[in-house]
Amino acid sequence: MADQIFVGRRKTSVARVILRAGNGKITVNDKEFEKAFPELLSREDILNPFKVTNTLGHFDVIINVDGGGTTGQAQAIRLGIARALCSLNPDHRPALKAEGFLTRDPRMVERKKYGQPKARKRFQFSKR
Repeated sequence: MADQIFVGRRKTSVARVILRAGNGKITVNDKEFEKAFPELLSREDILNPFKVTNTLGHFDVIINVDGGGTTGQAQAIRLGIARALCSLNPDHRPALKAEGFLTRDPRMVERKKYGQPKARKRFQFSKR
C-alpha cells in the first residue's frame, strides 16, 4: 500500500503527515520529535489524537512542517494526525470530533491597512 499524505493547517503553518504501522517513532523535518518540539505543551498537543484513540505507540509518524511558529506548527500536525487516524479507522471519528481535533482553526492574522500603523491601531488623532 502506498503512503498517503494528510495535510493539517493552522495560521500560516502547513504540516504534511504520513502514518505507518510501527512502534511510535515520530520524525519532524528529519529531526527527532523531542528536538523539533522542546516544549512539553506542544508535544502533548501533537500526541493528543493518539491518546484519545488509544493508539499511542502503534504508528510511526513522518512529518514535514513549515511556516509559522511552534504553536501553529504543533496544531497543524495535530490536525494532520487526526485526519490520518480517521482515514485508517472510521471508528475513531466520533472521539476525535468530540475533542475538536478534526476542526481546522480558521483564525488568521489580520492584514495591516494603509494609513494605520498596524491592523487595528490608529495614529493619534489631533483636533488642532
